[in-house]
Amino acid sequence: MINIKDIKFKDPNWRPKVLVTHNDVPETGLKLLREKCEVTVVETDDRSELLQKIKGMDGIFWGNPDKLDAEVLDMAGPQLKSISTMTVGIDYVDLEEVKRRKIPLGYTPTVLNDAVADIGVGLAIAASRRFHEGRQKIESSEWERRQQWLLGQEIRDSTVGIVGFGAIGETIAKRLTGFNVGQFLYCGHRPKPAAEKYNAKFVPFMDLVAQSDFIFIICPLTNETRKMFNAEVFSKMKTTSVLINVARGDIVDQEALYDALKNNKIFSAGLDVMSPEPLPADHPLLTLPNCFIIPHLGSATIRTANDMAELAAMNVLCGLADEPMNAAAY
Repeated sequence: MINIKDIKFKDPNWRPKVLVTHNDVPETGLKLLREKCEVTVVETDDRSELLQKIKGMDGIFWGNPDKLDAEVLDMAGPQLKSISTMTVGIDYVDLEEVKRRKIPLGYTPTVLNDAVADIGVGLAIAASRRFHEGRQKIESSEWERRQQWLLGQEIRDSTVGIVGFGAIGETIAKRLTGFNVGQFLYCGHRPKPAAEKYNAKFVPFMDLVAQSDFIFIICPLTNETRKMFNAEVFSKMKTTSVLINVARGDIVDQEALYDALKNNKIFSAGLDVMSPEPLPADHPLLTLPNCFIIPHLGSATIRTANDMAELAAMNVLCGLADEPMNAAAY
């Protein structure tokens, strides 16, 4: 890992111009950039401001999940030599266009593993133990005093399926070992050595769907995974199963999910991500007592935000200094 003291430009007098595309980036990242660069911050969510300010920039700290495409790169100009996002998912980046122009691209994996895993486990508990429905009952004065009221599902002895056993998937498995899980299943393109530590079994996707009591979606959004959780998949899931999505909203067909939850084809769902974001206040999913939704809070801790900002800033600086990025996207 390259540190700020290691950053040296070929021309020691050069102060590269860097655009930060959002005004809510933690100061820890901005401080690193300002030590070596002239920094401009986009103050609004208006794309026209971004396109205006990006002209002539040497580096870009992409602090928001808006489209990073040819339009942006054309407006920046041919001198642009370094970009980093402040996310682990980069589905909003035209990666082929960035590659074609040979511009180094960084992102921020690893540093958010713990925070996202915590949210995933929290959603699993909230959805399986009917937190949202319980709160609704209190608010409507429908609290019942009987033994078999609002009974939920337990993680203990359950089969947990992980769709995407990468770093976050492994961290969730690590968290869940304390819950005395019965078995871990996972699917993907190939077996993962890291899964052996948890005795996780590599199975086909549809086997995972049919056998799991809890399913965690933690895979990237690609053409292959877009709407992979559809009506057919929900029909194969256990009626007692709980679905957790901490990846990307478009991996789930939300109309099919609504139908599955409304008609008790599955037990419940916990969502940190959805489509679109922000989710409209009148969206049908918000009417369901068995759908626990939070507004994309996966990495939203003070420590993780600071870590992500520092990593993204160092990526930009590394690219400007013609050094390998600490976390390169390709």
